[in-house]
Amino acid sequence: MREAQFLKQNADKWKQFETEIKQQHNADVLADRFVELTDDLSYSKTFYPGSNTTRYLNGLAASFHQKIYKNKKEKSTRVWSFWQYELPYLFKKYHKQFAYSLAFFLVFCGIGVISAKYDESFIRLILGDGYVNMTNENIAKGDPFGVYKHSNQMNMFAMIAFNNIKVAFIAYVLGAFFSVGTLWLMLSNGLMLGSFQYYFFSKGLGFKSITVVFIHGTLEIWAIVIAGAAGLILGNSFLFPKTYERSVSFLRGGKDGLKIVVGLVPVFLVAAFLESFVTRYTNMPLWLSLSILLASALFIIWYFILYPIRLHKKIEAAVQTRDAESETLNFTLWLNKKLNSERSEISATT
Repeated sequence: MREAQFLKQNADKWKQFETEIKQQHNADVLADRFVELTDDLSYSKTFYPGSNTTRYLNGLAASFHQKIYKNKKEKSTRVWSFWQYELPYLFKKYHKQFAYSLAFFLVFCGIGVISAKYDESFIRLILGDGYVNMTNENIAKGDPFGVYKHSNQMNMFAMIAFNNIKVAFIAYVLGAFFSVGTLWLMLSNGLMLGSFQYYFFSKGLGFKSITVVFIHGTLEIWAIVIAGAAGLILGNSFLFPKTYERSVSFLRGGKDGLKIVVGLVPVFLVAAFLESFVTRYTNMPLWLSLSILLASALFIIWYFILYPIRLHKKIEAAVQTRDAESETLNFTLWLNKKLNSERSEISATT
């Protein structure tokens, strides 16, 4: 069937649905309309991908989904499904922003390294005289990373976790300033990391700094990068609203960015635990240190990259075939309640 004929055949029905969504409050009727719309949407995606018809149906289906579920109470599985499905789905949706955030951070780290190399005062400017003097004394004593041994473990854990979570939320909120605020915070953190690493490499302690500091730094630094991406999502949703009204786009971007930052809290807690209770053992066997680094890196690659891609493909297949019965109960519930809405946001038009 040609697209024009498909439109002619269904246009009156869709206009009726548009009217009903503003007036109808019966959940069963709305659910029936939603099922019928998703059937039409599936057909349109198959034969007219990327067309205005498909975008229109995406938006209309999303409106029905929100109408049906906006006042529905969440089940006890909601918290688990957030980390199992919703958050990884957002990771895949915003992989491009993650890449931008990582690229900016690496450039800022490079600037920190170059600045520290050609300006001896730069390291003290960024890290502070107190820290540099203390570390010089520790190096002279043969314990260059003694700073991690001076505080009580629990106090250190609470302070580090609170500070890192606070920085992540600040990075997100600063995105409201057209993404510039987020980039400024990432610049300051990138310069700090770059000058920090150059300082230890210049002392002949580069490899040691990696095997010690990155026990916790692998997760911590990556989480800061993702928090920066959340800020870029917020800022870009206002700067580049696409087919949405700017205010609607800003709210959607803010909601997604906030979910991502909240999802980072366990990562920061684990990083703070490692820094407080594990990093202080600076003379641990090399194989143990490298094992922790590798485990952290593999977790990042799996949870933030590979698993979201796999989940996205699974969702695409389920949406296309409308056959979610073979999935787990949690996945089926969340797919019906959440993923159709998230899927629609990609190309919905107002």
